Amino acid sequence: MSRRLLLALTALATLLSALAAPASAEPSPAHVVTTGVTQPIYDFARAVRETVWVDIGMDGDRDNVRDRVAADIIRPAEPATRGQRVPVIMVASPYFSCCGRGNDSEHKTYDKSGRPVGFPLFYDNYFVPRGYAVVLVDLAGTNRSEGCVDVGGRSDVMSAKAVVDWLNGRANGYDAKAGGRHVRAGWSTGAVGMIGKSYDGTIANGVAALGVPGLRTIVPIGAISSWYDYYRSDGVSFGFNPDRLARTVEENGGRPDCRHVKDGLSRGAPANGNVTPLWTARDYVPGAQRVKASVFVVHGQGDLNVKTIHFGQWWNELAKAGVPRKLWLGQAGHVDPFDFRRAEWVRTLHRWFDRWLLNVPNGIDREPVVSIERHPDQWVDEPSWPTANGISLRMRRGDTPGIGRLGVQPPGPGATESFTDDPRQSEFDWAKQPNQPFSERVVFNTGPLAEDLRLSGTGEVTVTVRSSTPTAHVSAVLVHYGPNTIRDYLGAGEGVHTLTSKSCWGSSRPGDTACFRDTATTTKEVDLEVFARGWADIGNHASLRHGERLRPGAPYTMTFRLSTTDHVVPAGHQLALIIGGTDGHFIVAPAQPPQITIDLNKSSVHLPIAGTPPPMRGEAREPEIRPDRIPTEPEIRLEGDVVRG
Repeated sequence: MSRRLLLALTALATLLSALAAPASAEPSPAHVVTTGVTQPIYDFARAVRETVWVDIGMDGDRDNVRDRVAADIIRPAEPATRGQRVPVIMVASPYFSCCGRGNDSEHKTYDKSGRPVGFPLFYDNYFVPRGYAVVLVDLAGTNRSEGCVDVGGRSDVMSAKAVVDWLNGRANGYDAKAGGRHVRAGWSTGAVGMIGKSYDGTIANGVAALGVPGLRTIVPIGAISSWYDYYRSDGVSFGFNPDRLARTVEENGGRPDCRHVKDGLSRGAPANGNVTPLWTARDYVPGAQRVKASVFVVHGQGDLNVKTIHFGQWWNELAKAGVPRKLWLGQAGHVDPFDFRRAEWVRTLHRWFDRWLLNVPNGIDREPVVSIERHPDQWVDEPSWPTANGISLRMRRGDTPGIGRLGVQPPGPGATESFTDDPRQSEFDWAKQPNQPFSERVVFNTGPLAEDLRLSGTGEVTVTVRSSTPTAHVSAVLVHYGPNTIRDYLGAGEGVHTLTSKSCWGSSRPGDTACFRDTATTTKEVDLEVFARGWADIGNHASLRHGERLRPGAPYTMTFRLSTTDHVVPAGHQLALIIGGTDGHFIVAPAQPPQITIDLNKSSVHLPIAGTPPPMRGEAREPEIRPDRIPTEPEIRLEGDVVRG
């Protein structure tokens, strides 16, 4: 009798283990693979559509009930009927209700019983017929989820992590927002790939930085890696705070039961640029050492919303951790690759998910790691990135005050330059007339280059300055002077415009279309381009955690970062470094804008240039700037603004 009981208990334990533990993420009879990719063999119209509410282990809204987030699921019906399991593509977002996703601004929709009908973006239409589940998660405090938005903090990240855990049998899911029955993800292999643009991709970064088992890959598109660097930079403020974003995504001015969270966001993000515990808790870059997933990064070099420093610092730390990586660098602004390289994007993403979620040996992990848009719609592939360690250049006075030279030669004894901070001016004002002295900035130019000059990576500027007041901001920009055709990333469409035609990517059914409006490249002819920039509060010269008032006339040295970039200045064109005070288009002015004097002998710019910088071609020549070839100044577009979702 005891032997039969032992056998029964063993069988029961085996069954429960099979239900709780995810199967291995290998191609199975549930998937048909030909020519290295999964094939669309499942009926999209018959797909299972359901919502599971997942317990995230928090009570953010303080109602004495643990918060549950809504995970809307679509998965092929056929594998489950045969006891087969499928991997998951997941988007965790605060935007499914408030703002919409994609160029078509799609929102989630539901039938009268609350069952999901419309799944934004093309992922479900394309991948579900190929044997994937797609899970769209409302972050806590948004759409149908309980809890509160905390803008990149624990609540946001746990909203997505808990769903990954549930898909792997480690968290509790229910069939109702409150009460209800336990639901298991018995149809899931446990292999999850997170993807998303902007805030959505940011959450993917945050979950990956926790080293969550089962998260096999992430695809962050124009994503934040450190929320400090979204709202602040090296001691300066961009003039907006995370509580504004929380109110936007919670809708109708914000949930009253989450007021305490928004108050905390406001208190934790003071108007100065100091690094506070709030920012430290929302910095995912140190967590790169814990990342177990592969990472496919996509970023626009013209992105002035989520600036390029975000992908640069994340990419570099992932490299140190030995994480398998891939990178696309486009010329557009804050735009999804579905809208600037659609066919190639779908093909590449398909192979990427097949490789990392199903272990299909399609060779994508052995192909060139990096694809860079060198000119509009002209892409080049390279085996690695960045390509340069960098070299330091010096600033020298010229014949005209405020207009100097940039090169390897030292500036000479006692060399200085001065300017007066005028917060009404910006980098665009500074760059328009490089041949004219301006009291608001100084410009240092290489003159015409004898060879192409490529900058690839993240640069930095070191300045030693004296301020006439106790508060001082310094801005630095790199400018490419010379005739060029670029994507118009400063324009309304950030480098693309929407057409009237549509193209379809996958299967459709009523309420969930696979057809999306097409886009085309918008270009602009220019004679100058600001392609990298950085800002600093000199009061933070000793520490980003604590600013200090300056002693007028005393020297202070500070090193601060420039944008991550991959940019070529062709032979015959010119590279310039412009230094000014408040870049009025981006940063908040200091309390007392000063006159600033730069000690050129103790100042330099370290640029990511491979080898030695090419020499000038003959005598220095002033750049020619035609009025009709000056870039349009952009509007500031912030996270949460309904612009190109």
